[in-house]
Amino acid sequence: MNPRENLLSLYRRQRYEAAPVHFNLCPKQVETFHDKYGARSRYEEVFEFPMRVLTDPGFPWIAELEGFVPQRKWDHARTYDPPIAKGARMDIWGIAHEPGGPAAQHMTHMRHPLERFDSLEQFQAYPWPDFEKADWSFLRPAIAAIQQQGLAAHVWMECTLWETAWYLRRMDLLMTDMALEDEKAAYLLDKITALACFRIRQYAEAGADIIAVGDDVGMQQSLMLSLDMYRTWLKPRLAKVIGAAKSVKPDVIIQYHSCGFIAPLIPELMEAGVDVLNPVQPECMDFAGIHAEFGHRLSFNGTLGTQTTLPFGSPAQVRDVVVRNLGIAGERGGLLCCPTHMVEPEVPWENIEAYVKACREFMTAGG
Repeated sequence: MNPRENLLSLYRRQRYEAAPVHFNLCPKQVETFHDKYGARSRYEEVFEFPMRVLTDPGFPWIAELEGFVPQRKWDHARTYDPPIAKGARMDIWGIAHEPGGPAAQHMTHMRHPLERFDSLEQFQAYPWPDFEKADWSFLRPAIAAIQQQGLAAHVWMECTLWETAWYLRRMDLLMTDMALEDEKAAYLLDKITALACFRIRQYAEAGADIIAVGDDVGMQQSLMLSLDMYRTWLKPRLAKVIGAAKSVKPDVIIQYHSCGFIAPLIPELMEAGVDVLNPVQPECMDFAGIHAEFGHRLSFNGTLGTQTTLPFGSPAQVRDVVVRNLGIAGERGGLLCCPTHMVEPEVPWENIEAYVKACREFMTAGG
């Protein structure tokens, strides 16, 4: 099997030939990588990732793509009081991201353009991204080019509903709107859902292998919102988004991301159409227990803790976690064992290499 076939077979729990690796380095770790492997090297190539990631233009953390969506007629500079800081970037939704400090190169201070709105009419008048008028002709060739290399085409479409909504509105205000069953909350979530349905259909029609949706709805030891509130406000809309993709490409693999403790939501996510759960944060949930209950119907991505083992363990401890978790998943697969979040500056480079080596040696060692 080539890397794409191996990964898709693993996620479908149909056996696999090699344990794949994957991770996302913060800017400081990219510098370390370049020091070791050369300034022109790409870590996804050096470490032979089985996929290449295409980022959804609707992902709120990236800068607005010039020319992809028609220019707005809205003066966002007047939306914010006080004015946004110098050097802030505006994403495609009009959310301003002000620069973080030197210790947090990839972190920003987020500003919420809808936080001062108090009427439904203001929400309706907001200049929403017009994805239907965008030029999507780049997408099919980009996906085909990835697959022709024997790699899986993975679309990153996280912050699908909840996060985009509260980034726009502000979390406490959105939660208040939801608790009061305010029509503004329904409009906001319905609008974001409709835009997500349109985009995910583009990715499915273009032949994407894996589409990663999701929203952070877990905290360290509890859900961010009640199970009933999730079922009422988010689950039906998530199911609609996933259904939009699977109605076009039934075999597309849907990965769902949420950091933190989300064990009570797992049955809800599977009912909504989720195939792979990411990241199964070990500081919050026990992978062995989660796998025992759901592993016959659900696959996983993650399980190597970026709060504990990866930054503070030894290379031997990193190896032990990788071997243990791959062993739990078994010979049918169902786990891409990898760091649960971005690899931050405090992670020793030796631990990254130990992770890769453990995956490479797992099958040959009889794991």
